[in-house]
Amino acid sequence: MDAAASNPATVPEQRSGSASDLVVLGLGYVGLPLAAEAVSAGLKVTGFDVSARVVDGLNNAVSHIDDLSSEDVNTMLDKGFSATTDPACLATARTIVICVPTPLSPEGGPDLGAVTSASKAVAAHMSPGTLVILESTTYPGTTEEVVRPLLEESGLVAGSDFRLAFSPERIDPGNQTFGVANTPKVVGGLTEECGEAAAAFYENFVNTVVRTRGTREAEMAKLLENTYRHVNIALVNEMAVFCQELGVDLWDSISAAATKPFGFQAFYPGPGVGGHCIPIDPNYLSYKVKTLGYPFRFVELAQEINGRMPSYVTQRAQELLNDSGLALSRSKVLLLGVTYKADIADQRESPARPVARKLAAKGATLTYHDPHVESWEVDGVNVPRSTDLEQALAEADLTVLLTDHGEYRPKLLNEYARLLLDTRGVLRRPDPDEAAEVPAQFRRRADREGIQVL
Repeated sequence: MDAAASNPATVPEQRSGSASDLVVLGLGYVGLPLAAEAVSAGLKVTGFDVSARVVDGLNNAVSHIDDLSSEDVNTMLDKGFSATTDPACLATARTIVICVPTPLSPEGGPDLGAVTSASKAVAAHMSPGTLVILESTTYPGTTEEVVRPLLEESGLVAGSDFRLAFSPERIDPGNQTFGVANTPKVVGGLTEECGEAAAAFYENFVNTVVRTRGTREAEMAKLLENTYRHVNIALVNEMAVFCQELGVDLWDSISAAATKPFGFQAFYPGPGVGGHCIPIDPNYLSYKVKTLGYPFRFVELAQEINGRMPSYVTQRAQELLNDSGLALSRSKVLLLGVTYKADIADQRESPARPVARKLAAKGATLTYHDPHVESWEVDGVNVPRSTDLEQALAEADLTVLLTDHGEYRPKLLNEYARLLLDTRGVLRRPDPDEAAEVPAQFRRRADREGIQVL
């Protein structure tokens, strides 16, 4: 399907030369799936990235993200996709979507370096009539206060000479149910016409587009989503600490509360928070609120609680060893899973790293097992990898399960681990190998001496 034919508002004018319906600027976990979905809808797509390694890999059908296989990239190439490090491709783009990283600065505030660089590159090449959309997560006001002035250095005026909008990414790496096409797309334009153009563009390959009043509301929507999760995860993490002291089985309480059909959503404790959103995005909102002279106490408290969970995991590990007459400083500790979530290779902000750092500082001898990570370093020191899971479980004085990869089955852990600290509640779940087992039976596994759930 041609973008211009399906949504005339998307393309205000036909450009000469080899025009692209879309140039995706930034080909990471957000930009590449977006490009893939647009390609599958029949749009002519070019990918732009500053990394020659990424570009060369994609042009040779090699994927570097979990959600797309190399076969998927090969299909994209067959349908006309190409990647480049040459910003000249922006000159003939009808639509440009900016999907660059927005990490935290060393001071804990927003680092918009990639966004400003991308905006300057677009300004140097874009043509009148271009639709520019920012997808990078940021604080309310960024599109209008940071991106717009940089783009207008081109001599073109936003809202009249080109159209500008914000649409927050909602990529969930490893999610087999929701992807770009079937996750509702929030869109906010600088003007009403800008919003209409952006919505029309996304309607080419997204099932549902949700309009907001403007760019600030769309920017806030993303931060609200992730702050909600951040605060609720912190709540159950703090409850995990005092429930242990009170002798309360928090996991059982959560299961009971989750039977209420209204007014409750289950969140679960863990070794900390990781990934590209939860540990980072709420800080953008906190930063913006502080510019008004207010502390954002919910976010700051949640950050404090979630940030101390690696220390709590280390404490629990030490206590479990002590109860068995072992010293952490003379123990072999196996870490199961070092990615930030199950069944993907993404290690961004994984709590496994601070847990490993704290265990090593207390003298533990570390090894790790992760089917998705071939090598792993902590502070520049290589941590030995175990490839035989059963043997590794049997040889370790203590196993700490940090990421609930599907390979870590309750029956296997229960049978082979000498001591086990389960920070993800795997032992609270039905074992796929024992589908007929009733909940009370698999819950009792955690009561075996030497096995604990966080």
